[in-house]
Amino acid sequence: MTDPSTRTLELLSLLQSGRSWPATELAARLDISPRTLRRDLDRLRTLGYPVSSTRGPGGNYRLVAGRAMPPLLFTDDEAAATVVGLRIAALTLTGRAGDAAEGALRTLERVVPTRLRARIQALTAATEVTSHAPGSLDLRTVQLLATAAHLHQDVRFGYTSRSRKHTERRVEPNRQVLLGHRWYLLGWDRDRADWRTYRIDRIDALTLPGTTFTPRELPATHPVSFVQDSARFPRTRHRGVVSFAAPLAVVADRLIADAGSLEAIDDTSCRYTAGTDSWEWLSVTLATVGVPYTIEGPDELISYSRKLAARIARAADESG
Repeated sequence: MTDPSTRTLELLSLLQSGRSWPATELAARLDISPRTLRRDLDRLRTLGYPVSSTRGPGGNYRLVAGRAMPPLLFTDDEAAATVVGLRIAALTLTGRAGDAAEGALRTLERVVPTRLRARIQALTAATEVTSHAPGSLDLRTVQLLATAAHLHQDVRFGYTSRSRKHTERRVEPNRQVLLGHRWYLLGWDRDRADWRTYRIDRIDALTLPGTTFTPRELPATHPVSFVQDSARFPRTRHRGVVSFAAPLAVVADRLIADAGSLEAIDDTSCRYTAGTDSWEWLSVTLATVGVPYTIEGPDELISYSRKLAARIARAADESG
């Protein structure tokens, strides 16, 4: 018979699978008597693990959610995967979300077994992630939106567009989607009577009025594909098209704008199409790519680009 500590960990590992275990099967797997099994289950409950039991021949046992977070038991691969995920979160999130991920990562690194420490230290040291997302991601906002979407509760919030226009929105939240290092909310805008996507870092003053809604059918096969298309082509009549005199791989590496569609024309050129609510923003973005390009339209983008070029030329002349 194994010692009680080792046996308890083996029992916990079985229960964490999420299934309901007959007492006879648990005792057989651990090679112990039913009496010893009951004693080990009581030990887990004392340590804070909520183990439920059902009546019947021999009884059935399963691990359920409790009021507090008990210690968790990971396999080696699960621990490594958790470290990678926390490392990415700590590097890409700012504010409380980034601090929470960094704290969880430090906690995990302190308690891993010696055999895993070198592996995890290597994963941490060798993982670098860049994020284009400005500002911070508010954990409270993410949690409230997730809860509201799950319970079909209406939400109200202030929203700042890319052109810095601030509006009040009444939304039926559907999903939160991570796309291109940014979190988006997909929801039905009640005032516009249409589906919309919102950058979560641009949401403020979020409230839940307490009303509920009946979920609507999405106009796409999957929420991610809908958000992806909406992010690339925002619902606006403004859409710019340019052709770059450089291979697609070169432009893709330099283009900082996540919104838009980039496609190859041939081996030496590519075309970029982007919806926007700010021609000035798009003009600046295109200029920062650093390769020759031709604006195919519309006239507004051409006009703003000329103004930008003139402004830069004047600044250079005055500095000389």
